[in-house]
Amino acid sequence: MTGCVSYHAGLSAEDSVARDYTRRGRPVISRRWRGQSGEIDLVARDGEGLIFIEVKKSRSHARAAERLTSRQMDRIAASASEFLAGEPRGQLTDVRFDLATVDQTGSVRVLENAFGHF
Repeated sequence: MTGCVSYHAGLSAEDSVARDYTRRGRPVISRRWRGQSGEIDLVARDGEGLIFIEVKKSRSHARAAERLTSRQMDRIAASASEFLAGEPRGQLTDVRFDLATVDQTGSVRVLENAFGHF
């Protein structure tokens, strides 16, 4: 039962983050995109560029941020590279990797350029 609750809490957190990005003029164009390297929670459009977003939910923003591991960052970067194959500019597309945390009250915080550079 805990897995089901965590799954739905994760979906709810992703929905909140997607609304936040959309409200700020960066529409989410993909959710839970899966490539051979793994999954990317959200992908948002920023002009001609892209934002790859990892969403973490926990009791506090600090706790949520602590849950992002270097292994996950590597997986997300590899998946992003796969995603870029479908973009007009391919690997030349401007990209950013954000960490979005959601606390137990549903508050969203975004750390832009949280990790990785191409």
